[in-house]
Amino acid sequence: MNFTNKLTQSVSFEGVGLHTGANINLILTQAEVGSGIKFMRTDLPGNPVVPADVNYVTMTNRGTTLTKGEVSISTVEHLLAALNALDLVDINISVDGPEIPILDGSSKDFMERLQASNLEITEVACDYYDVTEPFNYTCEQTGAEYAVYPSDELEINVILSFTPETLGDMVAIMKRKSDFGKDIANSRTFVLLSDVEPLFNLGLIKGGALDNALVIMDTNLNPQEVERLKTKFNQPNAIVTGDKIISTFPVRHHNEPARHKVLDILGDLSLVGRGIKAKIIATKPGHTGNVGLAKILKAKYLEHKKDLGRPIYDPNVVPVMDTEMVKSYLPHRFPFLMVDKVIALTDTMIVGVKNITFNEDFFQGHFPGNPIFPGVLQIEALAQTGGILALSQVEDKGSWDTYFLKMDVVKFKAKVVPGDTLILKMELLSPIRRGIVQMKGTAYVGNKIVSEGELTAQIVKRENDK
Repeated sequence: MNFTNKLTQSVSFEGVGLHTGANINLILTQAEVGSGIKFMRTDLPGNPVVPADVNYVTMTNRGTTLTKGEVSISTVEHLLAALNALDLVDINISVDGPEIPILDGSSKDFMERLQASNLEITEVACDYYDVTEPFNYTCEQTGAEYAVYPSDELEINVILSFTPETLGDMVAIMKRKSDFGKDIANSRTFVLLSDVEPLFNLGLIKGGALDNALVIMDTNLNPQEVERLKTKFNQPNAIVTGDKIISTFPVRHHNEPARHKVLDILGDLSLVGRGIKAKIIATKPGHTGNVGLAKILKAKYLEHKKDLGRPIYDPNVVPVMDTEMVKSYLPHRFPFLMVDKVIALTDTMIVGVKNITFNEDFFQGHFPGNPIFPGVLQIEALAQTGGILALSQVEDKGSWDTYFLKMDVVKFKAKVVPGDTLILKMELLSPIRRGIVQMKGTAYVGNKIVSEGELTAQIVKRENDK
């Protein structure tokens, strides 16, 4: 079983932003279980929050930017990589600026200070997504390629290809997340020399310096040009290594740029919102490709989770409610009673069954010669099932009804035809308060989801019982 860590005290950081050059303060505190990682902009009115979720990524140029509404937070990947490596999954991050401090351009300071803060292992099991089938992904925008395979650990392999005149081919491997602190975390970000001056002239990388980034010489410079750039960027102590890397310090690893790409992938994959167990081989990766892969993994995880929650229907088992018992809860009658029986019922979940036969009246017109059970009636069947769940929570059940107020994110995924058995699962999304019931509904035929949606209802006293 996998367990998460939690902070036992707040942890603070201070540094300049890579692009703004502004001094920025961070405070990390432990959040409630299941709340995830969230950034709070304390410099803005109302302290707006931006979740660390791949669905909120809006920019991937020179870093990963998250945006909710009009509020953004940039360069989040180095901090997120450290949180991912340490299995810190429920964290509130207060930040008084639009980006995370660059510090030394790696995750080293984040890792060291978090590890020194007396982390505590929680008893709450960590939810992981295990990749069970290999797949490939190519980012159309950048050409980055990712091959993903099943694995008991998160293993990341990176292959970079620089020109032979600069660094040539380069490989880095992280066998498991526990190796991140000693092998990957201190690898600094890098930029090509040909990109530096244009970015500087655009007013970007104001906080960039040779002590928080490596500059790779992809163009030949004579000594006079090197001195000119040192003066322009106010870096008089810059050195040029034999590997054609400009820095104020020697490289930390012979393959430091490739190791930093491993770091970026780990940070961007934290936006899936779940731990990942897979072997990933990434060729020429970047934030755009990393985010694309994260979206794929999140979609696969959500489908996997739905499949795990698929009800098992055994017609040999005596139902929790037969049709007559269902009628005691619902006011619906022929031809509009859409639940034949209930096969599972708890305080938070119910599973109903609707047998589809050609004798249904609506098949005469929907559609002649190609009978299809209407999608809206699938939702009605889910609603009636949810009504039973709601009314099971009240006394004097025959005196109350449920009226549905709204439906959200409804999707119809497959046809339902005569002969199918519709399995109707409704789950409470939150406790029932003041008669308002919020439920997640999923309809299955066999192993296949045919429709789903979020439904909100209200429990109302029958007028003739007032």
